[in-house]
Amino acid sequence: MPTKNRLVLWNVDHTLVDVGRVTRDAYAEAFLRTTGRRLVRLAPTPGRTESEIIFETLAFNDIVTTDDHLPAFMEALTDAFAERRGDLAMHGRVLPGAREAVDALSRLPGTVQSVLTGSLQPNAGLKLTELGLAEHLDLQAGGYENGVYSKAALLEVARSRAGERHSAVYGEKQTVYIADHPRDVQAAHIARSPIIAVATGSATVAELRAAGADAVLSDLTDTDAVVRAVKEQTDADGPS
Repeated sequence: MPTKNRLVLWNVDHTLVDVGRVTRDAYAEAFLRTTGRRLVRLAPTPGRTESEIIFETLAFNDIVTTDDHLPAFMEALTDAFAERRGDLAMHGRVLPGAREAVDALSRLPGTVQSVLTGSLQPNAGLKLTELGLAEHLDLQAGGYENGVYSKAALLEVARSRAGERHSAVYGEKQTVYIADHPRDVQAAHIARSPIIAVATGSATVAELRAAGADAVLSDLTDTDAVVRAVKEQTDADGPS
C-alpha cells in the first residue's frame, strides 16, 4: 500500500513550550516602544492570535488605537523577542513529552510536521529553535499570525504551503492539529480537520472534550498515545 500523507500542525505556546516570562517581558517592552507608556495589564494570551492580544492589551491600558498601532506593535514585539533570544533557553522550557512526541512523529512514514500558531513567525521560530525543537519541524510550511487571517484560515494556508513544499496533497482529514485550547478546537472544526487537544495549557481535559476535540490527552508524556492518536485521526476518512 502507498504511504499515506500526513500533516501534523503543532500549536507552539502551552502545547510544545512555556515561555511565559519572556513573552510578558517582550510585550512590556513592545508596549513601551509603541505607546511611550508602561504596560499595566496584559490581555489573556491562551488560544489567541498576537493581533487579538495586542488590541485587547491596548484597550485594557486605555490606548485609543489607530491603524498604525498594530504594525508598529508587531515590529516592536519582533525586536523585543530577538533581543531576548538568550532568555528563551534560560527562562523557557519544553513541556514534558513534547520533544519525544515530535521525534517519534518524525519517524512515522509520510508525515510532515509544522506549526499553526497565533505567534508571529520570527518569534515562533526563535522559541522553537532556542529550545531545540525545530529540527523535525518544517517551519516554512507553517501558519502564523499575519494580522489578517484567523487560525482556521491559517490552517488552510499551512496545508497549501506544506503541499507545495513537499509535492504532496494534504487533505482536510489528513491534516491534524495538536493544540491546547477550546479556541483551537473551534479553528480546527471550521477548517474541517481533526484536532488532538492536550490539557497542557489553561483548559482542562473536560473543557477540551466539551469543546468537541476529536481526541484529548492530559499531556504529551505518553509518546505512544500521541502517535496512536495522530494515526487514528489521519487514517479515519478522506483522501490521502
